[in-house]
Amino acid sequence: MEVPKVANTGATGAADSTTRTSAGDLDYNAFLKLLVAQMKNQDPLEPMKSSDYVAQLATFSQVEKSVQMNDRINDLLSISRMQQAEGIIGLVATSADGTNEGVVMSAKVVDGKVVASLSNGQEMTIDSTVKLSGIVTS
Repeated sequence: MEVPKVANTGATGAADSTTRTSAGDLDYNAFLKLLVAQMKNQDPLEPMKSSDYVAQLATFSQVEKSVQMNDRINDLLSISRMQQAEGIIGLVATSADGTNEGVVMSAKVVDGKVVASLSNGQEMTIDSTVKLSGIVTS
């Protein structure tokens, strides 16, 4: 059975925020509303088995836990990148080809990558090819 996409606008005309967490994501309340709608609209001559409902609920719970775990992993990666950015301040960064070198004056995380502002006015994305040292070379 195909169910059309509908937004619950209620009395105010605004979409019900309890059913959507972000664009395209359904939360637990929305899942339960869909489950109740499925129960109300099922064929009375061939009702859905209770084991099918339990299986749907279990699957949804697993997906929800996976999404939560991914969010936590992303938070940990962000913290790790911020710590990396903090740890390189004051070090000398040298590009792989040696054409860009300077003392790291500040660092920030941009799109998941550490970007250092160098004493020579340049910015450098810190990756595995960049040499970091504690001694100023001239």
